[in-house]
Amino acid sequence: MTKIGFDNDKYLQLQSEHIGERIAKFGGKLYLEFGGKLFDDFHASRVLPGFQPDSKLRMLLQLRERVEIVIAINSSDIEKNKLRGDLGITYDMDVLRLIDCFRNIGLYVGSVVLTQFNGQPAAQAFQRRLESLGVRVYRHFSIEGYPSDIAKVVSDEGYGKNEYIETTRELVVVTAPGPGSGKMATCMSQLYHEHKKGIRAGYAKFETFPIWNLPLQHPVNMAYEAATADLNDVNMIDPFHLEAHGELATNYNRDVEIFPVVNAMFEKIYGECPYKSPTDMGVNMAGYCIIDDDITQQASKQEILRRYYAALCDQKKGILSEDVVFKLELLMKKAGISPQDRPVIAAALQKEALTGAPAAAIELPDGRIVTGKTSSLLGASSALLLNALKELAGLDEELHMISPVIIGPIQHLKVDHLGNRNPRLHTDEALIALSICAATDPQAEQAMEQLYKLRGCEVHSSVILASVDEKVFRRLGINLTCEPTYQVRNV
Repeated sequence: MTKIGFDNDKYLQLQSEHIGERIAKFGGKLYLEFGGKLFDDFHASRVLPGFQPDSKLRMLLQLRERVEIVIAINSSDIEKNKLRGDLGITYDMDVLRLIDCFRNIGLYVGSVVLTQFNGQPAAQAFQRRLESLGVRVYRHFSIEGYPSDIAKVVSDEGYGKNEYIETTRELVVVTAPGPGSGKMATCMSQLYHEHKKGIRAGYAKFETFPIWNLPLQHPVNMAYEAATADLNDVNMIDPFHLEAHGELATNYNRDVEIFPVVNAMFEKIYGECPYKSPTDMGVNMAGYCIIDDDITQQASKQEILRRYYAALCDQKKGILSEDVVFKLELLMKKAGISPQDRPVIAAALQKEALTGAPAAAIELPDGRIVTGKTSSLLGASSALLLNALKELAGLDEELHMISPVIIGPIQHLKVDHLGNRNPRLHTDEALIALSICAATDPQAEQAMEQLYKLRGCEVHSSVILASVDEKVFRRLGINLTCEPTYQVRNV
């Protein structure tokens, strides 16, 4: 059973209360820049065991009657068909997905803002599509000299040219499909317009990582650096916070670098800045909800290792530079970890050495290690899943849960009709075959009932897996790493 290091209920309570206090501080209107993932924050749940992936949404639902959501999307990203790497969909399609998701759970989506709008045809087409669906759309324009030319930015020739977003609720959450969408600029533009209308409003930022009240070199914060290694984000001590309050606080380079600009913008709009540091702008309470630091440290170290192996594989595929891998190696040294700290790696490699073919290993919730090997019927990942389910169900490891009578026709379909050269069953095909057997075989049914126990387990493959196998592991909630090696050596 997964050990818990984070109190999620306490987090929901503290976070919603703290945001409520920040709203009151600004007289009842707050623009909250929401960084990171609102949905499915699996990084947070991995490094803070006990954190639920939908915690941020659940927190907002506690403030449901006070919340209005504005989604920002960069017009250039629409024009370029920019993709979300984790979902494989374009940013504009993700905006539509986000609108549906928010509405389905009862959160009010007030509008969409097209940032850095410069007449892009695709952005105009997207605006028409949104408006045909009844979604209000606003345009914010590129500002020459942004963000350094404060006098120009905070003027009628800068923010003043942007369309004012009509909002009706006291907490306006500004979110986006990805980074670079213009969330902060949207918030600051709204503050400028609100001030001109005589409405007092404030700005705050909500990002889970880095956790400001954990040490700079805490594994949780280093895991965030590992997750953003390709973005060149670097955790650092907030110098403004140290000077103003005499206490150490962890932040990251982009917020520290932009703070003088944000400070100047506030002074230009209001005459003074309500914050003394970028850390002051944040509302994150996650650090107060860690109940077992050792557990979170160990979980975070494992995340750094996973990110390292993911980078090695991406480098092998030619989609990541060696600089990112080097940065992750440095983080591993700082954290005092190596591949030997991930037991499934040695188990998978040992199994491959014994069999002379690709292999995989899984660590079950109680620490037991189970392996899978490549055979004429099953790929190593498929064999691994079946072996793990047998182990969890207490079944004989020699038991064949999928009859060759079922496997044979599937292979015939794959090779002779669908044109596949590999007759072995992938993980999705093996699980479908198992489910068919479960209809008449009590032991297969017993094995199927163990699937939920695989969530959170660790797996390592001795080769880079096919995308279909990666997706199955992801859907099962299994944490996968692979050796940066292709099964077919000439690929």
